[in-house]
Formats: sequence, C-alpha cells, structure tokens
Amino acid sequence: MKIIVPIKQVPETSNVKMDPETGTMIRDGVEPIVNPLDLYAIEAAIQLRERFGGEIIALTMGPPSARQALKEAIAMGCDDGILLSHKKFAGADTWSTSYVLSQAIRKIGKYDLIICGERATDGDTGQVGPGIAAWLDIPFLTYVSAIREVTNHTLCCERMVETGYEILEADLPCLLTVVKEINFPRLPTLRGKLRAKTMELNMMGPEDVDAKPENLGLKGSPTRVVKITTPQVARRGKIITPKNEQEIVAAVDGMIEFLRQKEII
Repeated sequence: MKIIVPIKQVPETSNVKMDPETGTMIRDGVEPIVNPLDLYAIEAAIQLRERFGGEIIALTMGPPSARQALKEAIAMGCDDGILLSHKKFAGADTWSTSYVLSQAIRKIGKYDLIICGERATDGDTGQVGPGIAAWLDIPFLTYVSAIREVTNHTLCCERMVETGYEILEADLPCLLTVVKEINFPRLPTLRGKLRAKTMELNMMGPEDVDAKPENLGLKGSPTRVVKITTPQVARRGKIITPKNEQEIVAAVDGMIEFLRQKEII
C-alpha cells in the first residue's frame, strides 16, 4: 500500500502574526513546528503500513526550512519526504496550495491513499485536503475518526458528524482528512531520528511538477484578505469572591436570580 501524507510546517499558535498589508502570515523569526493535527495523519498511515505493508511519503510545500517538518515525519516512521519549495509558491492560498500538492502527487505516480490532518492550526480552513482530492478527481472523506476495513479496491471508515458517526465506504485511491480521535501519535524513535538526520530529501519546483505559472503563489491565488481585525470580547462578566458563608449564600442567590431573569431556569 502506497500512502501519501501532505503535512505543513506552522508557527506555534501563540506566535501567529499577520501582515495587515498583504493579509499573509508573518513567518520570519517565528519558531515553526509540524502542524499538530498532521501528526494524527502520519500515525494513521504508519498503522496501515504495519497492517498491509507498503510505503509512506510525506509531502510539504514551504521554504527550505520546511525540511525539518519532513525530517520529523521520517523520524516518526515515514519512508521518504518531498519538499516543494520555490519563491513562485510564496503567498499561496488554499486553492493554489492544493493545486501544487496535487501536481506533485501526479508526479509521484500510482498511490492507494492520501491522508491529511483535519486542518492546519494557522489557516484553520480545512480546505487543502478536499482541494487536493478535487484537483486529482478522486473521492474524499472528511473528519474520519476510525478506519474500519481496507481491501484492494475499497476503504470503510467512521466519519464524525454533529449527531454521532457515519459509516462510509469509498473506492481507492481516495483521500481522507482525520480527526484527533483516530489515534494517539507515537513519538519519534532514536533509530528514526538517526535515519532522518542522514536522509537526503527530494526538492521540487514549479517545473518539476509541471505547474501552470498562473496558478502559483500570491498572484495565482483567487482568495484575498481585505481586512484583518482582532476580535473584541463584548461580554462583561461579574466576578464575586465570597469571603464568608454569608457572602457565599448571597452569591448563589444572585446567580439563581440571574438565571431566572434570563429564563434559563
């Protein structure tokens, strides 16, 4: 079984900053990490390889420093890594990003499954995985919480929805986006770290994946960020710190009266 896992290098959530002029993320001087939700996709791929054998290829698009994300994926257990890096890719939105990743997957050739994390913690859109599937014209299943059965031609899984779970089946090859409930990601092993340290990674540019120039980077991205604002907390609560039993009773009475006024009780 050949599995491709697209991953992303993201800044720590607490360090995310945006450029108000371009509407793009400022990455300079910010310590990057592997998108935490992509770790569940890597683990899902490793568990499938343990059951069926095969190969796992980690794939990412980003600056040369994104090599580190691929190294971490290999240390966890991926067999190989491909970095899509070129200045023409810079500023890409989810549409352009999914296009470039899909072009790289076409170059990889025959595959059985693509597994993505639910979303990236920086953009938080959840669009790249389905976008890849759309470009490749293959079926995709989102919010997958368990992979039940895999045959030579089909895959059966559980999909998390608001009302519970759906049991779905798709023909292979297909794409999955997985949620945290699917597994618990393993830590990199010493052997994996040593292998990742010495491994030469493949690097591809626009010409290597036959990408159309008009679909690349900021100029090829149809999405535009027209305004960036910081959300303001409109609700103002009342904090009560009782110092004795009498004040505790008064605080409880006040809370009950508040709930009655709101017709909650």
